Amino acid sequence: MESEGLVRDLTAEISKRMQRSRTPIPIGVSNRHAHITQGHFEAVFGPGAKFSKFRDLSQPGQFAANEKIDIAGSKGTVRGVRLLGPFRQKTQVEVSLTDAIALGARPPVRESGDLAGSAPLKISGPCGAVDVQEGLILAQRHLHCSTAEAAAIGVANGEAVRVRVGRGGCRETVFEKTVVRVSDKFSLELHLDTDEANAAGVKTGDSAYIA
Repeated sequence: MESEGLVRDLTAEISKRMQRSRTPIPIGVSNRHAHITQGHFEAVFGPGAKFSKFRDLSQPGQFAANEKIDIAGSKGTVRGVRLLGPFRQKTQVEVSLTDAIALGARPPVRESGDLAGSAPLKISGPCGAVDVQEGLILAQRHLHCSTAEAAAIGVANGEAVRVRVGRGGCRETVFEKTVVRVSDKFSLELHLDTDEANAAGVKTGDSAYIA
């Protein structure tokens, strides 16, 4: 009886994995960008300044702004980092490892919002500059999905999955430890940074599959 239960469990797990691996997941390549507090925004763009929308993003309610900032570390500056709206409770700047090396910074790999102990940086705009004591991170690669999409695929919030990208290509890659983030504010999309996407030879709009 115990062996029969084990077989059932294994069969169910294999079936689950096969179902998940058949679902194409759109890839969104995330270039360096910043989320900013209203206070920091006004400090670098002037009192009373507001976002002006450049375009909507794939995640509902989020948008890329026309406004850009410069970010500086101990060794260098990266200019023209686009701001994303709406305003956040804490300023968060997401860069690639290549950017971090240019800045002379050592940001940790973190999920969005997990900023305690992250790297410091200076942000500046046309009207001023602000020293941010913590806020610079390398974004943990992650999979956005709504509650319904998560149920259909068979994934749970906080789960770490393996994701295959560039299937059939010369740089086909499996990314480990891809964190699933489930919310009815999200839509299905795998977020990679530019270093990860370039390493695998993929771009925004390509498909990924849970491995």
